[in-house]
Amino acid sequence: MRMVAVLMFLALLMTPAVAAPARADDDGRLDWPLRPRPAVVRTFDAPTPNWQRGHRGVDLAVAPGQSVYAAQAGTVVFAGNLAGRPLVSIAHPGGLRTSYEPVAPSVRSGQRVHTGTVIGEAEVGHPGCAAAACLHWGAMWGPASRADYVDPLGLLGTTPVRLLPLR
Repeated sequence: MRMVAVLMFLALLMTPAVAAPARADDDGRLDWPLRPRPAVVRTFDAPTPNWQRGHRGVDLAVAPGQSVYAAQAGTVVFAGNLAGRPLVSIAHPGGLRTSYEPVAPSVRSGQRVHTGTVIGEAEVGHPGCAAAACLHWGAMWGPASRADYVDPLGLLGTTPVRLLPLR
């Protein structure tokens, strides 16, 4: 059973990005949503079971007003306020969805974006941020109603892929 889950995850990572144009060197992995590469202020902490408290993303140090970039080509599925905070969410080929908050959007729902497209500007206001301002960056597989949250740092093109034995 575990081997099937591992193989399905690897297949999703290797699914080519065909729904939207991407970088010439696109390998299906994510790019950093901030330039230059930011400091990670808080890491991913998935809850078990999925409905309990946890940190379903990473917090990245950011300057207010700093540009935020699409981590991979896809389609903007939400750009606006959610629970009083500005948020942008992008659906990517293969079933991955990334979210960025608090971000004042410069994109609209339904818009197709390329890897590295500016999607908005970072704002102050992420609760629990240990820095002056943080970008909360999340990633999940599947529809939001039953999403499996994953660590976006593990999907970065700069993170080496290591296959470990199943035992």
